[in-house]
Amino acid sequence: MVKKEAVNIVRGLTGSEDGLRSLSNYADALLRSLTRLLSEDKEVSEPAAEALVNLSQDAGLAAKMVEIEMIKVAMDLLYKPGSSITRLLVMLLVNLTQLDDGIASLLQIGDEKMQGLYVMKLVRSFCRSSETDDTFDHVGSILVNISKKQDGRKMLMDPKCGLLKQVIRQFDSTSPLRQKGVSGTIRNCCFEAESQLQNLLLISEFLWPALLLPVAGNKVYREEDTSKMPPELGSALSIEREPVKDSEIRVQALEAIYLITLQEAGLRAFWTVNGPRILQVGYEDEEDPKVMRAYEQIGSLLVNSNGIEEPSTTTSK
Repeated sequence: MVKKEAVNIVRGLTGSEDGLRSLSNYADALLRSLTRLLSEDKEVSEPAAEALVNLSQDAGLAAKMVEIEMIKVAMDLLYKPGSSITRLLVMLLVNLTQLDDGIASLLQIGDEKMQGLYVMKLVRSFCRSSETDDTFDHVGSILVNISKKQDGRKMLMDPKCGLLKQVIRQFDSTSPLRQKGVSGTIRNCCFEAESQLQNLLLISEFLWPALLLPVAGNKVYREEDTSKMPPELGSALSIEREPVKDSEIRVQALEAIYLITLQEAGLRAFWTVNGPRILQVGYEDEEDPKVMRAYEQIGSLLVNSNGIEEPSTTTSK
């Protein structure tokens, strides 16, 4: 009972700036105590986890958590049968992977035998989680964080593991949090387009729909346009569909397309799916100035693409 009341008081204090400031004076002892309480029953572990999530929003305290191997503790508890704090632990990992050391810890850099195991587990859970009880929806934000670093991007893009392909297939989720996690991860991975273009194009069947459908506008496309697209794009654009309302997702998709089309082979691949026509139609419907600028950046590249143009095709008349 005393333990429960004490942890509830701490959780209450972590909800205010003044409380955080006073608790930070006892950071070492406090963080270790809260970490131990994560293994207790729900009435103690939940407020302890909530307190740690709140405390981890402070960069200094988050760094101390990484130091005391909080990521290992969280990953071990995440898969404990019957855990009631799964979603809170994932949120804690989101905050800790905003730090470089937190990313290195989650990627298990330096541990050759275990490297990548945590990330594989999280991707698997992200892809299996049901939307009715989506305890792993914040994993998308973790993937965005780790893909800001080259080590993270390489791990996700390794064709042997196929992690990026699994993540991209989550794009048709109805959860805005998942959609944003997927689009941000793809966009970050496209910074490797120069060295990893082939690995990106190997999953083009999933990549192009995830990038082009959000920026294709609201119109139903004519058969003369869709006939020049692969089925996964053409069929989706031949019917009415829900527009992607989040302008950040549309910008991220366009930035990813831009990074791919900076490469000559990427630009050729973009033409083969009738990408320029899709952007032309999407631009006509766009009203957000920031998104329009992202369209225009690709448009400028297409105009100045040193003679690379739509591959010639022969059609029977």
